[in-house]
Amino acid sequence: MDYLDQLEAEAIAILREVAGQFEKPALLFSGGKDSITLVKLAEKAFRPGKFPFPLVHIDTGHNFPETIEFRDKLIADLGEKLVVGYVQDSIDQGKVIEQTGKNASRNQLQTVTLLDTIAAGGYDACIGGARRDEEKARAKERIFSVRDEFGQWDSKRQRPELWNIYNGKIHKGENVRVFPISNWTELDVWNYIKRENIALPSVYFAHERDCILRNGQWMAASEYMNMDEEDIVVKKKVRFRTVGDMTCTAAVESEKTDIDDIIHEIAQSKISERGARMDDKVSEAAMEERKKGGYF
Repeated sequence: MDYLDQLEAEAIAILREVAGQFEKPALLFSGGKDSITLVKLAEKAFRPGKFPFPLVHIDTGHNFPETIEFRDKLIADLGEKLVVGYVQDSIDQGKVIEQTGKNASRNQLQTVTLLDTIAAGGYDACIGGARRDEEKARAKERIFSVRDEFGQWDSKRQRPELWNIYNGKIHKGENVRVFPISNWTELDVWNYIKRENIALPSVYFAHERDCILRNGQWMAASEYMNMDEEDIVVKKKVRFRTVGDMTCTAAVESEKTDIDDIIHEIAQSKISERGARMDDKVSEAAMEERKKGGYF
């Protein structure tokens, strides 16, 4: 077995462990490369049967249109169930207040929508594509990460996972966030995508796009950005290393359209993929604070 075979086998075993331990799991699907990789792993774990969980997408309403188009096509091809929670519904219900100002984003608002969607579906385990190499708060988390009845994460309540034994026992109202590719790196994901010939949204590959320079980074110009006379729209050749809300996901200038060239580009990069996420720059502990509040 090469290292990709070992990572794949571990992830498949974790997915089957979730199916065996929990009554009503769900796979959180963003339309990004990591959750798409999870779908491929789920196919290997459970085909020719159906997935023992639905795919759940928390839609901010400010997503890249290419991502939503890809999501809908993938779901149609898979023939699996998709559950969508809309941040706009949370805004309309008065549960969250939409941010204002030049750097306003709905990204942080989706925590409330996520928790409501989990509660409405009765999901006791939520599978996601977070990886330890992405961000220091994520590096603290176990593969089975218990959240309390309010969806909150306590770094001091981490359970030991000696010999790859995962403890999914929870009290009523609690749920577990599960990270099957926690031990993978960004390069591992891309090498696996190459090996398995996995399709991705076009935004991951270099393309021309109208952009504005915001806080030193190129952002996609869109109706969701609160632009003013200081924002000059420039056509740039860019791609995205991570795909989130358009208002908080920065692009990187790139000419790379071939997967081998992208892998080489990532290997040479001196910043992590989350370095292009504006929501992680709010404070030194931005991610950890959001996770404590219920963020994935």
